[in-house]
Amino acid sequence: MGTHPAAMTLGRHGHNRAMKDKPAHHAMPQGSSTRLLHADRLGGVEHGALHKPMHTAAAFGYARAADLAAVFQGEQSGYVYARQGNPTGAALEHKISLLERARATACFATGMAAISAVLLALLRQGDHIVCSRYLFGNTASLLQTLAGLGVEVSLVDATQADAVAAALRPQTRMVFVETIANPATQVADLAGIGELCAVAGVLFVVDNTLTTPVLFRPRDVKAGLVVHSLTKAIGGHGNAMGGAVCDTGRFDWSRYPNILPPYRKGDAADWGLLQIRKKGLRDMGGSLRAEDAHRIATGAETLGLRVERSGRNAQAVAEWLERQPQVERVFYPGLPSHAQHERASHLFSGYGSLLSFELRPAVDCFAFLDALQLVILSSHLADNRTLAIPVAHTIFWEMGAERRADMGITDGLIRLSVGIEDEADLIADLDQALPGC
Repeated sequence: MGTHPAAMTLGRHGHNRAMKDKPAHHAMPQGSSTRLLHADRLGGVEHGALHKPMHTAAAFGYARAADLAAVFQGEQSGYVYARQGNPTGAALEHKISLLERARATACFATGMAAISAVLLALLRQGDHIVCSRYLFGNTASLLQTLAGLGVEVSLVDATQADAVAAALRPQTRMVFVETIANPATQVADLAGIGELCAVAGVLFVVDNTLTTPVLFRPRDVKAGLVVHSLTKAIGGHGNAMGGAVCDTGRFDWSRYPNILPPYRKGDAADWGLLQIRKKGLRDMGGSLRAEDAHRIATGAETLGLRVERSGRNAQAVAEWLERQPQVERVFYPGLPSHAQHERASHLFSGYGSLLSFELRPAVDCFAFLDALQLVILSSHLADNRTLAIPVAHTIFWEMGAERRADMGITDGLIRLSVGIEDEADLIADLDQALPGC
Protein backbone atom coordinates (compact mmCIF):
# COMPACT_ATOMS: atom_id res chain seq x y z
CA MET A 1 0.00 0.00 0.00
CA GLY A 2 1.24 3.51 -0.79
CA THR A 3 2.38 6.16 1.65
CA HIS A 4 -0.41 7.77 3.65
CA PRO A 5 -1.22 11.32 2.47
CA ALA A 6 -0.36 12.75 5.86
CA ALA A 7 3.16 11.43 5.50
CA MET A 8 3.64 13.69 2.50
CA THR A 9 3.25 16.75 4.67
CA LEU A 10 5.20 16.63 7.89
CA GLY A 11 8.84 15.60 8.05
CA ARG A 12 10.26 13.46 10.81
CA HIS A 13 11.14 16.44 12.98
CA GLY A 14 8.25 18.65 11.94
CA HIS A 15 9.65 19.99 8.65
CA ASN A 16 7.06 20.63 5.97
CA ARG A 17 8.86 18.75 3.22
CA ALA A 18 6.31 19.20 0.49
CA MET A 19 6.72 22.95 0.68
CA LYS A 20 10.39 22.94 1.58
CA ASP A 21 11.51 20.74 -1.30
CA LYS A 22 9.30 22.07 -4.08
CA PRO A 23 11.48 23.79 -6.70
CA ALA A 24 10.93 27.47 -7.27
CA HIS A 25 9.29 28.55 -10.53
CA HIS A 26 12.21 30.85 -11.30
CA ALA A 27 15.65 31.69 -9.97
CA MET A 28 14.97 35.32 -9.16
CA PRO A 29 15.75 36.26 -5.56
CA GLN A 30 12.66 37.00 -3.49
CA GLY A 31 12.11 39.06 -0.38
CA SER A 32 10.53 37.70 2.78
CA SER A 33 7.12 39.25 2.12
CA THR A 34 6.91 37.75 -1.36
CA ARG A 35 7.96 34.30 -0.18
CA LEU A 36 5.51 34.46 2.72
CA LEU A 37 2.56 35.48 0.54
CA HIS A 38 3.13 32.65 -1.93
CA ALA A 39 4.34 29.91 0.44
CA ASP A 40 1.02 28.05 0.58
CA ARG A 41 0.29 28.27 -3.12
CA LEU A 42 3.73 27.12 -4.21
CA GLY A 43 3.61 24.30 -1.67
CA GLY A 44 0.62 22.81 -3.43
CA VAL A 45 -2.97 23.38 -2.32
CA GLU A 46 -5.94 21.42 -3.63
CA HIS A 47 -8.46 23.12 -5.91
CA GLY A 48 -6.07 25.99 -6.60
CA ALA A 49 -6.71 27.63 -3.22
CA LEU A 50 -4.25 30.34 -2.21
CA HIS A 51 -4.20 29.27 1.45
CA LYS A 52 -3.61 25.93 3.09
CA PRO A 53 -6.90 24.57 4.44
CA MET A 54 -7.66 24.34 8.15
CA HIS A 55 -7.35 20.79 9.51
CA THR A 56 -9.30 20.45 12.75
CA ALA A 57 -8.90 16.69 13.21
CA ALA A 58 -7.53 15.53 16.56
CA ALA A 59 -6.43 12.12 15.25
CA PHE A 60 -5.02 10.75 11.99
CA GLY A 61 -5.65 7.27 10.64
CA TYR A 62 -3.37 4.87 8.78
CA ALA A 63 -4.29 1.94 6.54
CA ARG A 64 -1.32 -0.14 7.73
CA ALA A 65 -0.21 -0.68 11.31
CA ALA A 66 3.39 -0.67 10.12
CA ASP A 67 3.01 2.89 8.86
CA LEU A 68 1.47 4.02 12.15
CA ALA A 69 4.32 2.45 14.08
CA ALA A 70 6.91 3.99 11.76
CA VAL A 71 5.50 7.47 12.33
CA PHE A 72 5.48 6.96 16.10
CA GLN A 73 9.10 5.80 15.98
CA GLY A 74 10.22 8.72 13.85
CA GLU A 75 11.13 6.57 10.87
CA GLN A 76 8.38 7.93 8.63
CA SER A 77 6.89 11.39 8.31
CA GLY A 78 3.26 11.92 9.26
CA TYR A 79 0.85 12.94 11.99
CA VAL A 80 -0.37 10.83 14.89
CA TYR A 81 -2.25 13.15 17.27
CA ALA A 82 -3.00 16.87 17.05
CA ARG A 83 -1.36 17.62 20.40
CA GLN A 84 1.95 16.95 18.66
CA GLY A 85 1.11 18.92 15.53
CA ASN A 86 -1.20 19.00 12.53
CA PRO A 87 -0.98 20.11 8.87
CA THR A 88 -2.31 23.61 9.57
CA GLY A 89 0.32 24.18 12.24
CA ALA A 90 3.00 22.76 9.95
CA ALA A 91 2.09 25.27 7.24
CA LEU A 92 2.49 28.09 9.77
CA GLU A 93 5.80 26.65 10.98
CA HIS A 94 7.05 26.73 7.42
CA LYS A 95 6.14 30.42 7.13
CA ILE A 96 7.82 31.34 10.42
CA SER A 97 10.95 29.53 9.25
CA LEU A 98 10.85 31.56 6.05
CA LEU A 99 10.60 34.78 8.06
CA GLU A 100 13.46 33.90 10.42
CA ARG A 101 15.49 32.06 7.77
CA ALA A 102 15.54 29.25 10.29
CA ARG A 103 16.30 25.59 9.87
CA ALA A 104 12.96 24.59 11.40
CA THR A 105 10.20 25.88 13.69
CA ALA A 106 7.86 24.41 16.30
CA CYS A 107 4.64 26.25 17.13
CA PHE A 108 2.83 26.39 20.46
CA ALA A 109 -0.44 27.63 21.96
CA THR A 110 1.14 30.85 23.30
CA GLY A 111 4.47 32.61 23.50
CA MET A 112 4.79 31.61 27.14
CA ALA A 113 4.19 27.97 26.18
CA ALA A 114 7.06 28.28 23.69
CA ILE A 115 9.41 29.78 26.29
CA SER A 116 8.35 27.19 28.88
CA ALA A 117 9.09 24.41 26.41
CA VAL A 118 12.61 25.71 25.74
CA LEU A 119 13.50 26.07 29.41
CA LEU A 120 11.88 22.91 30.73
CA ALA A 121 12.92 20.67 27.85
CA LEU A 122 16.57 21.76 27.77
CA LEU A 123 17.51 22.54 31.38
CA ARG A 124 18.07 20.18 34.32
CA GLN A 125 18.53 20.46 38.05
CA GLY A 126 21.97 21.95 38.73
CA ASP A 127 22.14 23.82 35.43
CA HIS A 128 22.63 27.58 35.28
CA ILE A 129 20.95 30.15 33.02
CA VAL A 130 21.84 33.81 32.53
CA CYS A 131 18.95 36.13 31.68
CA SER A 132 18.32 39.81 31.20
CA ARG A 133 17.01 41.46 34.35
CA TYR A 134 14.65 43.47 32.13
CA LEU A 135 12.65 40.44 31.02
CA PHE A 136 8.90 40.53 30.47
CA GLY A 137 7.08 39.98 33.77
CA ASN A 138 5.61 36.56 32.99
CA THR A 139 8.97 35.27 31.76
CA ALA A 140 10.56 36.50 34.99
CA SER A 141 7.83 34.68 36.94
CA LEU A 142 8.58 31.49 35.01
CA LEU A 143 12.24 31.81 35.98
CA GLN A 144 11.17 31.81 39.63
CA THR A 145 9.43 28.50 39.00
CA LEU A 146 12.55 27.20 37.28
CA ALA A 147 14.69 28.20 40.25
CA GLY A 148 12.35 26.22 42.49
CA LEU A 149 13.09 23.16 40.38
CA GLY A 150 16.81 23.43 40.99
CA VAL A 151 18.02 25.52 38.03
CA GLU A 152 20.16 28.47 39.09
CA VAL A 153 19.16 31.78 37.53
CA SER A 154 21.32 34.90 37.20
CA LEU A 155 19.63 38.16 36.20
CA VAL A 156 22.04 40.67 34.70
CA ASP A 157 22.04 43.93 32.76
CA ALA A 158 21.97 42.49 29.25
CA THR A 159 22.69 45.88 27.70
CA GLN A 160 26.30 45.07 28.64
CA ALA A 161 27.91 41.89 27.29
CA ASP A 162 30.51 42.18 30.06
CA ALA A 163 27.75 41.66 32.63
CA VAL A 164 26.75 38.44 30.91
CA ALA A 165 30.38 37.32 30.68
CA ALA A 166 30.88 37.89 34.40
CA ALA A 167 27.87 35.68 35.20
CA LEU A 168 28.94 32.66 33.13
CA ARG A 169 29.88 29.46 34.98
CA PRO A 170 30.90 25.94 33.94
CA GLN A 171 27.27 24.93 34.56
CA THR A 172 25.84 27.67 32.33
CA ARG A 173 23.76 26.06 29.60
CA MET A 174 21.86 29.02 28.21
CA VAL A 175 21.71 32.80 27.90
CA PHE A 176 18.20 34.21 27.35
CA VAL A 177 17.47 37.81 26.34
CA GLU A 178 14.89 39.88 24.52
CA THR A 179 15.76 42.17 21.61
CA ILE A 180 13.87 45.14 23.07
CA ALA A 181 12.74 44.97 26.68
CA ASN A 182 9.15 45.53 27.72
CA PRO A 183 8.25 48.13 28.93
CA ALA A 184 11.30 50.45 29.14
CA THR A 185 12.74 49.41 25.73
CA GLN A 186 16.31 48.59 26.80
CA VAL A 187 18.19 47.06 23.86
CA ALA A 188 20.41 44.12 24.75
CA ASP A 189 23.99 43.92 23.47
CA LEU A 190 22.89 41.20 21.09
CA ALA A 191 26.02 41.10 18.95
CA GLY A 192 28.35 41.10 21.95
CA ILE A 193 26.41 38.38 23.76
CA GLY A 194 26.22 36.31 20.60
CA GLU A 195 29.99 36.36 20.19
CA LEU A 196 30.44 35.54 23.86
CA CYS A 197 28.11 32.53 23.68
CA ALA A 198 29.71 31.27 20.48
CA VAL A 199 33.15 31.23 22.10
CA ALA A 200 31.85 29.66 25.32
CA GLY A 201 29.71 27.07 23.55
CA VAL A 202 26.61 28.29 25.39
CA LEU A 203 23.16 28.23 23.78
CA PHE A 204 22.01 31.78 22.97
CA VAL A 205 18.20 32.18 23.01
CA VAL A 206 16.61 35.43 21.82
CA ASP A 207 12.99 36.53 22.15
CA ASN A 208 12.36 38.40 18.89
CA THR A 209 8.70 39.26 19.55
CA LEU A 210 9.05 43.03 19.69
CA THR A 211 11.31 43.42 16.69
CA THR A 212 9.93 40.61 14.50
CA PRO A 213 11.97 39.17 11.62
CA VAL A 214 11.04 42.26 9.59
CA LEU A 215 13.36 44.43 11.71
CA PHE A 216 15.89 41.87 12.97
CA ARG A 217 16.92 38.24 12.67
CA PRO A 218 18.72 36.84 15.73
CA ARG A 219 20.55 34.26 13.63
CA ASP A 220 22.67 37.19 12.42
CA VAL A 221 24.10 37.54 15.95
CA LYS A 222 24.61 33.77 16.32
CA ALA A 223 21.48 32.96 18.31
CA GLY A 224 20.75 29.23 18.30
CA LEU A 225 17.06 29.52 19.15
CA VAL A 226 14.54 32.31 18.55
CA VAL A 227 11.22 32.53 20.36
CA HIS A 228 8.10 34.48 19.44
CA SER A 229 4.73 35.32 20.80
CA LEU A 230 2.81 34.93 17.55
CA THR A 231 -0.15 36.56 19.30
CA LYS A 232 1.61 39.89 18.88
CA ALA A 233 2.84 41.43 15.61
CA ILE A 234 3.08 38.29 13.49
CA GLY A 235 -0.61 37.49 14.00
CA GLY A 236 -1.30 41.18 14.40
CA HIS A 237 -5.07 41.28 14.60
CA GLY A 238 -5.69 40.35 18.23
CA ASN A 239 -7.83 37.35 17.26
CA ALA A 240 -5.51 34.38 17.84
CA MET A 241 -2.89 33.22 20.31
CA GLY A 242 0.29 31.35 19.47
CA GLY A 243 4.01 30.99 20.06
CA ALA A 244 7.00 29.67 18.17
CA VAL A 245 10.51 28.34 18.69
CA CYS A 246 12.84 28.59 15.70
CA ASP A 247 16.11 26.71 15.37
CA THR A 248 18.46 28.92 13.37
CA GLY A 249 20.99 26.15 12.71
CA ARG A 250 23.72 28.24 14.38
CA PHE A 251 24.15 26.03 17.49
CA ASP A 252 26.02 22.70 17.61
CA TRP A 253 23.60 20.41 19.42
CA SER A 254 26.14 17.59 19.48
CA ARG A 255 27.92 19.62 22.20
CA TYR A 256 24.82 20.10 24.34
CA PRO A 257 24.94 17.68 27.29
CA ASN A 258 21.21 17.62 28.04
CA ILE A 259 20.00 15.95 24.86
CA LEU A 260 18.37 12.69 25.93
CA PRO A 261 19.49 9.37 24.37
CA PRO A 262 16.24 8.76 22.40
CA TYR A 263 16.79 11.99 20.50
CA ARG A 264 20.49 11.48 19.75
CA LYS A 265 19.93 9.90 16.40
CA GLY A 266 20.11 11.13 12.85
CA ASP A 267 21.46 14.59 12.05
CA ALA A 268 22.65 16.30 15.25
CA ALA A 269 21.36 19.61 13.88
CA ASP A 270 17.82 18.32 14.52
CA TRP A 271 18.33 17.18 18.10
CA GLY A 272 17.49 20.39 19.94
CA LEU A 273 14.14 21.13 18.30
CA LEU A 274 13.24 17.43 18.35
CA GLN A 275 13.64 17.37 22.14
CA ILE A 276 11.67 20.62 22.45
CA ARG A 277 8.87 19.06 20.39
CA LYS A 278 8.85 15.82 22.38
CA LYS A 279 9.39 17.07 25.93
CA GLY A 280 8.06 20.62 25.60
CA LEU A 281 5.15 20.18 23.18
CA ARG A 282 4.02 16.57 23.33
CA ASP A 283 4.55 16.07 27.07
CA MET A 284 3.37 19.48 28.27
CA GLY A 285 0.49 19.84 25.84
CA GLY A 286 0.85 23.50 24.86
CA SER A 287 -0.49 22.76 21.39
CA LEU A 288 -1.51 25.41 18.89
CA ARG A 289 -5.12 25.10 17.76
CA ALA A 290 -5.61 24.72 14.03
CA GLU A 291 -8.02 27.66 14.03
CA ASP A 292 -5.43 29.93 15.62
CA ALA A 293 -2.66 28.66 13.35
CA HIS A 294 -4.77 29.53 10.32
CA ARG A 295 -5.56 33.03 11.60
CA ILE A 296 -1.91 33.73 12.43
CA ALA A 297 -0.74 32.44 9.05
CA THR A 298 -3.07 34.75 7.15
CA GLY A 299 -2.37 37.67 9.49
CA ALA A 300 1.36 37.24 8.92
CA GLU A 301 0.93 38.05 5.23
CA THR A 302 0.68 41.76 6.02
CA LEU A 303 3.41 41.77 8.70
CA GLY A 304 5.84 43.91 6.71
CA LEU A 305 3.23 46.56 5.97
CA ARG A 306 1.97 46.69 9.55
CA VAL A 307 5.44 46.84 11.09
CA GLU A 308 6.40 49.70 8.79
CA ARG A 309 3.23 51.72 9.50
CA SER A 310 3.16 51.15 13.27
CA GLY A 311 6.88 51.94 13.55
CA ARG A 312 6.42 55.19 11.67
CA ASN A 313 3.53 56.11 13.96
CA ALA A 314 5.54 55.18 17.08
CA GLN A 315 8.42 57.40 16.01
CA ALA A 316 6.10 60.36 15.49
CA VAL A 317 4.30 59.80 18.79
CA ALA A 318 7.57 59.40 20.70
CA GLU A 319 8.96 62.62 19.26
CA TRP A 320 5.72 64.46 20.09
CA LEU A 321 5.61 63.11 23.67
CA GLU A 322 9.22 64.14 24.26
CA ARG A 323 8.19 67.77 23.65
CA GLN A 324 5.31 67.78 26.14
CA PRO A 325 5.87 69.52 29.51
CA GLN A 326 3.71 66.95 31.35
CA VAL A 327 6.06 64.11 30.29
CA GLU A 328 9.19 63.43 32.34
CA ARG A 329 10.87 61.19 29.77
CA VAL A 330 10.14 58.89 26.86
CA PHE A 331 11.60 55.45 26.25
CA TYR A 332 11.83 54.59 22.55
CA PRO A 333 14.90 53.25 20.71
CA GLY A 334 14.23 55.58 17.79
CA LEU A 335 14.93 58.67 19.87
CA PRO A 336 18.52 60.00 20.00
CA SER A 337 17.99 60.41 23.75
CA HIS A 338 17.60 56.64 24.19
CA ALA A 339 20.58 55.00 25.89
CA GLN A 340 20.91 52.35 23.17
CA HIS A 341 19.80 54.42 20.18
CA GLU A 342 23.03 53.88 18.23
CA ARG A 343 22.98 50.15 18.92
CA ALA A 344 19.36 49.85 17.82
CA SER A 345 20.13 51.82 14.67
CA HIS A 346 22.97 49.43 13.86
CA LEU A 347 21.15 46.19 14.66
CA PHE A 348 17.59 46.84 13.54
CA SER A 349 16.02 48.10 10.34
CA GLY A 350 13.42 49.97 12.42
CA TYR A 351 12.59 50.66 16.04
CA GLY A 352 9.28 48.88 16.51
CA SER A 353 5.88 49.88 17.80
CA LEU A 354 6.45 49.79 21.58
CA LEU A 355 7.24 52.88 23.62
CA SER A 356 6.81 53.96 27.22
CA PHE A 357 6.66 57.38 28.78
CA GLU A 358 6.83 58.61 32.34
CA LEU A 359 4.41 61.30 33.39
CA ARG A 360 5.60 63.97 35.81
CA PRO A 361 4.61 63.31 39.47
CA ALA A 362 1.98 66.03 39.38
CA VAL A 363 0.08 64.28 36.59
CA ASP A 364 -2.43 61.60 37.57
CA CYS A 365 -1.74 58.72 35.16
CA PHE A 366 -5.19 57.20 35.74
CA ALA A 367 -6.89 60.48 34.88
CA PHE A 368 -4.82 60.76 31.73
CA LEU A 369 -5.65 57.21 30.66
CA ASP A 370 -9.35 57.66 31.38
CA ALA A 371 -9.38 60.78 29.19
CA LEU A 372 -8.17 58.88 26.13
CA GLN A 373 -10.88 58.36 23.53
CA LEU A 374 -9.18 56.57 20.64
CA VAL A 375 -6.36 54.73 22.41
CA ILE A 376 -7.62 51.54 24.07
CA LEU A 377 -6.75 50.60 27.66
CA SER A 378 -5.45 47.05 27.22
CA SER A 379 -2.58 44.75 28.18
CA HIS A 380 -1.94 43.45 24.67
CA LEU A 381 0.97 44.39 22.36
CA ALA A 382 1.51 44.90 18.62
CA ASP A 383 -2.17 44.95 17.75
CA ASN A 384 -3.42 46.95 14.78
CA ARG A 385 -4.98 49.32 17.31
CA THR A 386 -3.04 51.54 19.72
CA LEU A 387 -3.13 50.27 23.32
CA ALA A 388 -2.09 51.86 26.62
CA ILE A 389 -1.58 50.48 30.12
CA PRO A 390 -0.26 51.80 33.47
CA VAL A 391 2.71 49.49 33.97
CA ALA A 392 3.35 49.56 37.72
CA HIS A 393 -0.30 49.00 38.60
CA THR A 394 -0.91 46.06 36.23
CA ILE A 395 1.58 43.89 34.38
CA PHE A 396 4.42 44.53 36.87
CA TRP A 397 2.30 44.79 40.04
CA GLU A 398 3.02 41.22 41.18
CA MET A 399 6.75 41.90 40.98
CA GLY A 400 6.69 44.23 43.99
CA ALA A 401 7.86 47.79 44.55
CA GLU A 402 11.52 46.92 45.18
CA ARG A 403 11.96 44.99 41.95
CA ARG A 404 10.04 47.63 39.99
CA ALA A 405 12.36 50.29 41.36
CA ASP A 406 15.36 48.19 40.33
CA MET A 407 13.94 48.07 36.81
CA GLY A 408 13.22 51.80 36.76
CA ILE A 409 9.44 51.37 36.64
CA THR A 410 7.75 54.30 38.36
CA ASP A 411 4.05 54.67 39.21
CA GLY A 412 3.71 57.19 36.38
CA LEU A 413 5.07 54.90 33.64
CA ILE A 414 2.66 54.23 30.79
CA ARG A 415 3.29 51.68 28.06
CA LEU A 416 1.99 52.47 24.61
CA SER A 417 1.72 49.87 21.88
CA VAL A 418 1.26 51.97 18.76
CA GLY A 419 -1.02 50.71 16.02
CA ILE A 420 -1.68 51.58 12.41
CA GLU A 421 -4.24 54.36 12.84
CA ASP A 422 -3.67 57.71 11.19
CA GLU A 423 -0.77 59.44 12.92
CA ALA A 424 -2.60 62.75 13.32
CA ASP A 425 -5.53 61.04 15.08
CA LEU A 426 -3.25 59.36 17.62
CA ILE A 427 -1.44 62.55 18.51
CA ALA A 428 -4.72 64.47 18.73
CA ASP A 429 -6.07 61.94 21.22
CA LEU A 430 -2.96 62.11 23.40
CA ASP A 431 -3.02 65.91 23.17
CA GLN A 432 -6.62 66.23 24.34
CA ALA A 433 -6.02 63.81 27.23
CA LEU A 434 -2.92 65.50 28.68
CA PRO A 435 -4.33 68.96 29.51
CA GLY A 436 -7.29 67.44 31.35
CA CYS A 437 -5.00 65.83 33.94
